[in-house]
Amino acid sequence: MLRQLKVRNLAIVEEATIKFGKGLNIITGETGAGKSVLMGALNLVMGERADKSIIRSGTDESRIEAAFSLDGTTVSTLDALLSERGIPSCEEGALLIKRVISNKGAGRILINDSASTAQTLREIGSLLVDIHGPYDQQSLLKQDFQRSLLDAYGKCAQTLHNYQTVWNELNRTQSRMDAFQTANSDPAAEREDLLFMINEISSAALTEADEDELIASHAQAANAEEILALGTEINNVLSESEFSAANCLLNARGHSEELCRILPEAAQWLNEIKGATLQIQELNNSINNCLSRIDIEPDRMRLLEERMALVQRLKRKYGGSVAAVNRKLEQLQNRLDELEHRAEKIAELQQLISRLEHELNENAKLLTHSREKAAARLSKAITAVLRDLGFLNASFDIRLESSAPASHGADEVIFEFAPNPGEPSQPLKAIASSGEIARIMLAVKAVLAAHDSIPILVFDEIDANIGGETGRAVGEKLRQVAASHQVISITHLPQSAVYGEQHVKIFKEIENNRTQMRARMLDYAERVDEIARMLGGRGLTSVIESHAREMLEAAGHKT
Repeated sequence: MLRQLKVRNLAIVEEATIKFGKGLNIITGETGAGKSVLMGALNLVMGERADKSIIRSGTDESRIEAAFSLDGTTVSTLDALLSERGIPSCEEGALLIKRVISNKGAGRILINDSASTAQTLREIGSLLVDIHGPYDQQSLLKQDFQRSLLDAYGKCAQTLHNYQTVWNELNRTQSRMDAFQTANSDPAAEREDLLFMINEISSAALTEADEDELIASHAQAANAEEILALGTEINNVLSESEFSAANCLLNARGHSEELCRILPEAAQWLNEIKGATLQIQELNNSINNCLSRIDIEPDRMRLLEERMALVQRLKRKYGGSVAAVNRKLEQLQNRLDELEHRAEKIAELQQLISRLEHELNENAKLLTHSREKAAARLSKAITAVLRDLGFLNASFDIRLESSAPASHGADEVIFEFAPNPGEPSQPLKAIASSGEIARIMLAVKAVLAAHDSIPILVFDEIDANIGGETGRAVGEKLRQVAASHQVISITHLPQSAVYGEQHVKIFKEIENNRTQMRARMLDYAERVDEIARMLGGRGLTSVIESHAREMLEAAGHKT
């Protein structure tokens, strides 16, 4: 669950700490008190793009920290993700996310005190939190969203993946066929051009030696006379001249051998002189071997220059490197093979397309079958929840219509609703009001919550545009969902708010001529006052306060 959210210098918030508990957490407050800032902070720690305009005026940066306490498969899945990103695992299930948005350069993201990215935050968010805002209800009217909900409920992901794999391969194959059939070039002329280019490259027989090694050989040949002259001078100094190093060491060796007879320490000097003599001999041999390979013949230089010119010309024409030129040769050879066997290639592609179309059709049938089974179960489950939410005689149906194969399958998924008995079901977008859409979305979320592993559900005014007895039903349903998930619900509806196990109030204060957002966990007496305010009469009559107490007691709360 989300244990704590700390916000500093974000919009109207100077500093606020909000603690959450298990089950249903209710957040209330007057319009404009700052509840939207709270939602914005939660979205930011889940990876939403940061806008520097949210930084509180007069400050340089905003900070948001979220502390989670996780267990079970959630920790295992999350630790695997963190390990892939080089981030420390969640010790004893603790996850800490910190995000800083700065006016001075880039912001910072820390996950378990390790630097990370917004993309990783989004991946974490998809595992931990499902946020439903007031504008998300309209997504329920879109067929793509309806189809994704059905697939999620029916666990159709693998079946859909199998279908899409064949779909993508069929599209690639069809594109190759189209390229064969729509080519406008003259095959004979293209073949002649291909043969010329293939011969031009292949006759050069380029290898990796035509890169740095060729350049080095050319440089050596161009400076052969100077290399030989300098090398010969070195040999003279080492061993060839009268006063060479070798002759000097020879004299030193003789003197050392005589000295050894009268000075024992000279034995070590003699060994070192012998070693130095051996090193000079080895160096001299190495220099001679190198000089013997230096070729000052004019033909050698001419051949190297011709080779370099050829390599540079091919690189300019076919690619910036020898490897690129050889890749181009392979492409040209493949194209020539296709051209010379065009009829056979087309026949092969037609056969492959036929096979893939059959596979696609079979996979589409499997996907449709999975969706049909899921649709029957999901329709029944949502209808049951809707009746708990006040639609006593309503029905919810999911209809599948066959369609031409597309990337999502060969079905159109249509959510239909009949709020009144005796009336036929119609698509949601045709008949549902905003209040009905809110309850249907809650019903969908309630049903899906029992089938997914996301531990935290956030509802921002899911009960908008409803009231009275329906609001009570919504509160009861939120509490039911909270039996297996942590639920955070922002609401203006007292009938719903009384069902919270924890109740946080958001309010504003003026301090030092600046507006500050505050957050406070309410005790029972404070909850009575807040529910009374939401009923519209705090401090006016004892009847309103009594009504607020009765509502809390009916929801199971005692003083």
